[in-house]
Amino acid sequence: MQHLNLNLYMILFIIIAAVVLLAVIVYALYRIRHTRRPDAMDEMEGHDFEYFCADLLEKKGFLEVEVTRGSGDFGVDILAEKDGITYAIQCKRYQGPVGVEAVLRTYGGRDYYERMVGVVMTNRYFTAPAVEAAKKLHILLWDRGYLDSMLEEE
Repeated sequence: MQHLNLNLYMILFIIIAAVVLLAVIVYALYRIRHTRRPDAMDEMEGHDFEYFCADLLEKKGFLEVEVTRGSGDFGVDILAEKDGITYAIQCKRYQGPVGVEAVLRTYGGRDYYERMVGVVMTNRYFTAPAVEAAKKLHILLWDRGYLDSMLEEE
């Protein structure tokens, strides 16, 4: 009887150890998948990032995607159209959060180019003042998470 109890405890221990090991492996795989590591877009120069964004937009069904000239673009780097809606898009490849100035420049650029929608597209995230200004000025904010989701859908 005692021998049977010992075998039962060993089997139970092996099952628990296997479950714990499986949980550790699943957690490690999750961390590897979701840990921010430098991406190619983080290493690009600003103008290269604009072309990267333009290519991504074309892959997502945007039409007439045009990268504007570098200087004197009135805060707009890309002009595009999708489903009859015209867009003025500013691209910001930054090392830190994108501030309210990008939103304000996009707001002015959207009207200058007579586009329906203004967008700030970035490899990072936005400051709270930028988010607040975007809400009031009706500017879309496409942050790193949004770009990553666009890339994953490819």
